[in-house]
Amino acid sequence: MPFIFSAKIVADLFEIKYLIKNYTMFKKLISSLYFALAILSWCLAQPALTVPKVYSNIKTENGQVYLEYQGQKVFAQEQAPRYTLELLIGSPVGTDNGLEFSFDLGLNGKLYYGFIPYDDTDYPHPVYFRAPVNIKEGKAIVPIKSMAGTYDMVGWERQQKGTLGYRVTDHTGQMLYDGIVSFKGKGPFEVIPTIIEGPFINLLSQEGATISFTTNRPVQASIAVGGKTFTDSKATTYHEIEITGLSAATEYPYTVRYGDMELSFSFRTAPRPGSRKPFSFTYASDSRAGQGGGERNVWGSNNYIMKKIMALGRLKKSAFMQFTGDLINGYLSNPDNMRLQYANWKRGVQPFAHYTPLIAGMGNHEALMRRFMYKSPDGKDSTSFQVNRFPFETESAEAIFNESFVNPRNGPESEDGASYDPDLNQTDFPSYKENVFYYTYDNVAVVVMNSNYFYAPTTTRIPHTSGGLHGYIMDQQLKWLENTIAMLEKDKSIDHIFTTQHTPCFPNGGHVRDDMWYGGNNNPRPYVAGKALDKGIIERRDQILDIIVNKSTKVRAILTGDEHNYNRLRLAPETIIYPENYDKPKIRLSRTIYQINNGAAGAPYYAQEQTPWTPFVSGFSTQHALVFFHVHKKKIEVEVVNPDTLEEVDRFRLH
Repeated sequence: MPFIFSAKIVADLFEIKYLIKNYTMFKKLISSLYFALAILSWCLAQPALTVPKVYSNIKTENGQVYLEYQGQKVFAQEQAPRYTLELLIGSPVGTDNGLEFSFDLGLNGKLYYGFIPYDDTDYPHPVYFRAPVNIKEGKAIVPIKSMAGTYDMVGWERQQKGTLGYRVTDHTGQMLYDGIVSFKGKGPFEVIPTIIEGPFINLLSQEGATISFTTNRPVQASIAVGGKTFTDSKATTYHEIEITGLSAATEYPYTVRYGDMELSFSFRTAPRPGSRKPFSFTYASDSRAGQGGGERNVWGSNNYIMKKIMALGRLKKSAFMQFTGDLINGYLSNPDNMRLQYANWKRGVQPFAHYTPLIAGMGNHEALMRRFMYKSPDGKDSTSFQVNRFPFETESAEAIFNESFVNPRNGPESEDGASYDPDLNQTDFPSYKENVFYYTYDNVAVVVMNSNYFYAPTTTRIPHTSGGLHGYIMDQQLKWLENTIAMLEKDKSIDHIFTTQHTPCFPNGGHVRDDMWYGGNNNPRPYVAGKALDKGIIERRDQILDIIVNKSTKVRAILTGDEHNYNRLRLAPETIIYPENYDKPKIRLSRTIYQINNGAAGAPYYAQEQTPWTPFVSGFSTQHALVFFHVHKKKIEVEVVNPDTLEEVDRFRLH
């Protein structure tokens, strides 16, 4: 069992000998020592690794991963997380006057705090108190007794309990995390079971949903809804409670009970399939941190725009929201860093997702990697290599995404079993569980793909390491897509199908050099175990188009992102989709659909670029945007609104 260093033990040892002599030096020493020990502790805690057979030139030596390159062993660069979700929650404990938080010893900043008035709003946010407290060497104390009388907006004195929202910032003002903690007492105070994430409405159906949430300590929670009570099977911190037996198309209040606390919200069940009653749903992507300060960057997430997007969707009664990729900054090499950024994103949407399902898909910024940095002996050349982190079942980008979200499990298993599978007797690839799937609502089906599966970000190095290509749909996923579209084509309750993937088939601004185009170069493709796949990126794009255009009558649009703008492309038989002198077979489209790109949910903008299909592009805008699909039987009207200014960006009818 690895030795886990305790900051308190280290501090106690040094305090006796040095604190009296030089307090300033002690503070610097203990902070540096703590961080160094944390890195060592994290490295010691890592299990022995086996390199997946799908990679090439990557091996292990004495438990360490290395890459063979230019005759050298280039060892993987491991990085202990600077901040983690567990650390920034702050381990709050009760004191005589309030709550004491313990963060990293080296953290200095401010802690903003305020009561969350659950009974006074449908969308609970903390109302911050008039002054923050300082975080000094990782410690901060919130004086709840000072929030009595005139400042007791939630009646904590009378009820002897309440809930506090708090925001952690560093010494520069960078927002790191928004937390929640419930307490009881009038002094001394005690921390009690708290929902720190959620509840979220997932897997909505005509007879119920799955409601998920996380508590700060193990508790056996229950949900009362529709005259029934649904309960956890045991005490736990992570809760997924399935609600069944409800009536279709009905609004239901629900109450989550956990310990001495309870929260009440509501959700509306889905209509019966094929009811064909009017409804709306929304689409966006790319909410990773933007520029401008404040909540535009809550440690990896643009919560400013996401809150506005969610509020606008609720205001206009969106039944659900599809959000396909680049939720966060990502491109990380540590799973705990990824968990923190996902938690920050979910905190931004949380007050609205108590009511409305938000279905997330993966993008390239969901990348979680193992990194290698080669440096030539003369120091003149340095080359980076990045591949999807492994073990795939616990530390891949797909695994951490699956851990963080609740999605349908009706997609393919993995790329195992494909012609390029290096070992048919074992699992070699990451899982598609909850990152490739489909779902339906009334007469609409949405097919969610992962165009950054098994992703290796250093594209030009893929032939050396092997890995998935940005924008590429691999063989097993393609077969699943074809089978799923064929099944939905036969479903008489479905009139409209939307496919969604993070990367555009036809980029227009920001990613013309890659996505499913690569500047008109068909050569890029994934490699598995050192061998290239048969089809290049444009050939694979054409296979997808053949399935959703020529073999389907119901697919209305491809919903994409990656490019931080809004635009729509009319993809018709006459649309120019090939580079000059293209020497591969060309597909002819049999009908017209649209590619609707909305990567305008907060990430830094991209301007328009010229492509062969530019004459067929309209509505291009770098404004923030939320796309509404207003569905009424066989008709769909598309409305695009800037959630920041509420002005209309675009409007058209899908044919």
